[in-house]
Amino acid sequence: MSYVKIWLHCVWSTKNRANIIPHSFRPEVLKHFRQNADEKNIILDYINAHENHVHALINLGKQQNLATLMQYLKGESSFWINSRKVLPYHFSWQDDYFAVSIGQSQVERVRDYIKNQDEHHKKMSWEEEVELFMKKYGFEQLKG
Repeated sequence: MSYVKIWLHCVWSTKNRANIIPHSFRPEVLKHFRQNADEKNIILDYINAHENHVHALINLGKQQNLATLMQYLKGESSFWINSRKVLPYHFSWQDDYFAVSIGQSQVERVRDYIKNQDEHHKKMSWEEEVELFMKKYGFEQLKG
């Protein structure tokens, strides 16, 4: 029997980082993410949304890969949101995403960070958060 625990902190944004996820719709969207993850055997430990992005803590299974997992979560949810016709506009996610592995000792800290997105973004914009992650995790944005 294999034992695997690969924790990922994943973040993805709405197309053009538009503020198009209404606060009133977030519980339904988050519930759908959880149901969809369960159906696809994705271990979605924690998830939360803000007006223009989503944070998720995921335990990657031994036969899963990040690209497919993100396609399942982002692609299916975009289709579901649009099929519900509850928003007065076409909804889509940005193509790119952020993902970083975290150690077991950081899991509770990342859960707390994800849980407190609304409070966090009263003090820091999406752009500032991205810049912080870029520096903290040593990512370089491609210029081109």
